[in-house]
Amino acid sequence: MLFFLPIILTAQMVISQSIQEDDRIKQRIDDYLTKGVSKGLTGTVLVYKEGKTLLNKGYGFADKENEILNTPTTVFDIGSVSKQFTAAAILKLEEQGKLKVEDVLSKFFDNLPEDKKNITIHQLLIHSAGIIRAIGKSDFDIISTKDYFNELFATQLTHEPGTKHEYSNAGYSILSRIIELVSGQSYESYLNQYLFMPAGMKHTGYLLPKWGDMSIAKGYSYNVMNIGTMLERYKKDNAVSWVVKGNGGIHSTQEDLYKWYQALISNNVLSNELVEKMTKPYILEFEGETSYYSYGWVVFQSPRNTKMIAHDGSNGTFFYDYRWFPKEDVLIIYGTNAFTTKIGGIGWWVDKMLFDEAYTPKPIEPDFVSSLLEYSEKFKGSLAELESKIIEQFGSEIAKPFYLNRLSGLYSRNYMFEKAILFAELNIELFPNDSNLWDSLGQAYYNKGNIKNALVAFREAVALDANNSYAQEMIKKLTN
Repeated sequence: MLFFLPIILTAQMVISQSIQEDDRIKQRIDDYLTKGVSKGLTGTVLVYKEGKTLLNKGYGFADKENEILNTPTTVFDIGSVSKQFTAAAILKLEEQGKLKVEDVLSKFFDNLPEDKKNITIHQLLIHSAGIIRAIGKSDFDIISTKDYFNELFATQLTHEPGTKHEYSNAGYSILSRIIELVSGQSYESYLNQYLFMPAGMKHTGYLLPKWGDMSIAKGYSYNVMNIGTMLERYKKDNAVSWVVKGNGGIHSTQEDLYKWYQALISNNVLSNELVEKMTKPYILEFEGETSYYSYGWVVFQSPRNTKMIAHDGSNGTFFYDYRWFPKEDVLIIYGTNAFTTKIGGIGWWVDKMLFDEAYTPKPIEPDFVSSLLEYSEKFKGSLAELESKIIEQFGSEIAKPFYLNRLSGLYSRNYMFEKAILFAELNIELFPNDSNLWDSLGQAYYNKGNIKNALVAFREAVALDANNSYAQEMIKKLTN
């Protein structure tokens, strides 16, 4: 018995050291995130490593007005992280013998233009089909199924199918329609029956989950403007727009998305062969980069030369980041209901803190656009007074054109067109030779319905940059 005692003690010491190391990592990450709350961090973070959940916590508020905190069961819009569910559903249908990823669009849709007939499901999955990025004015633009796909299929391809990667939300909406046509079920119903329920994910979807009294995160643009929940918009329409269906907008909780990870690694929803097929690197995302698109995922090589499977997504206010390291058995999930550029990198920073004890990220700082927005929202004077006061208050700090551009875009997305135009015009006063700012002004005028001024702005954008394709497209659209 004494012969084995040193071995037993050594094993116990190794386990104890491992626990202490995990505790140190957890504390270091949690301390960093907690300090960031006062600087604008609000959201949830989960860190799982080698069979243990090191951190599973909420930060900041899901609902500021009612002082409801974020928790691991808070419901978030997960943005384009939704695409992996569309991809998994396609593979499930392949497993059921109902389609093949090599199938072409003409098998599912009638009267297609010649250039769309031979596009394959595989090409849609990896964004190489040449389908434009999106149609429709917003994620909540309700367009009939017939009108949506007639308009989409009538658009010109961005490139010859299969020749390169070009991200397309609309391509994934096509995939969601294929799921409906092949299964005979609604897109959400099929996902619920064959993916979410087998994985134990009772709080994931658009309209089907029974959310009950669960906390649904409100969105706070730049941590200032309350835009409400996205679910209340779906409920108001009693529908999910084709603009977002299949490519984004699914709602879930940190707890449910951890269950999804468990379902994938245990092959509860897809066989190991299909999980490998879903996460295989197929096409280079950008020339010179090392990231490859797979089926609803992006595959990277980590600094440790191991495989990282990930995807993020955002609607401009909500942001979600999902990172999976198969070899290390590590999962990192980060979501926020108040996205700013200052906290967009948290998933990456947590990743580095987990694997590199010497790494310490810079402290989280308040976002300058948040300061501009907060001032604008609290200002009680006229628009003309607001313009002069913004310059008086922040003029020397507005050193880059994207600050006011983001502010203008935010107001435009929230149908506050007078303020959108105000900040777009002010930006041009500061940076008159920026073509992008002129097309932003044109977009603000277009959204307001002022076609005459929109054309003037778009033409100026092209005069400054003859390669501004968006401005060119808008001029063509508004003059035909």
